[in-house]
Amino acid sequence: MMKRILAILFTVAFIATASAQVGDPRNTLSIGVSGGMGTSRVSFVPSIKQTLSLGPTFGVSIRHISEKYFFLICGTQLECNMASRGWTEMIEDGSGNEYTRIINYVEVPFLAHLGFGREYRGVQGHINLGPQVSYLLSEKEIYGGQTPWDITNRPNNVTEQYGKDVENKLDYGITASVGLELRTGIGNFGVEGRYYFGLGNIYGITKRDYFARCANSTISVRATYSITLF
Repeated sequence: MMKRILAILFTVAFIATASAQVGDPRNTLSIGVSGGMGTSRVSFVPSIKQTLSLGPTFGVSIRHISEKYFFLICGTQLECNMASRGWTEMIEDGSGNEYTRIINYVEVPFLAHLGFGREYRGVQGHINLGPQVSYLLSEKEIYGGQTPWDITNRPNNVTEQYGKDVENKLDYGITASVGLELRTGIGNFGVEGRYYFGLGNIYGITKRDYFARCANSTISVRATYSITLF
């Protein structure tokens, strides 16, 4: 219930920012591309000990600036990204086994955008915040280390994840980012750090299911480039 309430509050905040017109009006539209790397994990209950799993992310964005309110440059941003998530297990039971699950998603964040600094030329910082929905494109299991595999001594006896495909292809959560842009006459060059907190689960979590929680979380760093259309 709390997750649903948080999702609703963030959505309402996003809509309010998008529709508010209390400052100096603007009508600036820009499009951009981005690319970078992310570290991801899946929060399991019962727990699975993990190291951070690395994967690429890249995509396109469209941003509309609607007003300037005092020093804040306010607008909305819509993105479509490809991202590789998943988890890598830290197996310390003496088996010598290694395991990684790669999960590839298409992501669509709906973001409220708040900028501060130089509006046209120079350095501008920004904060983005809003809901994100994702859809699974593909997944892959990587088994490594010593063979044959020995799962008899896994911590907490958690082995349900092996060979188990993702059951919920649709994922959703909250994403937030902070970044800097150098705004020039040939486009805007930027760098951004982003965190995604999953509210959905990759497997079923009913009383009949094994896991009580299995949600994605990701931290990524991206380089961005955008141009202003008008």
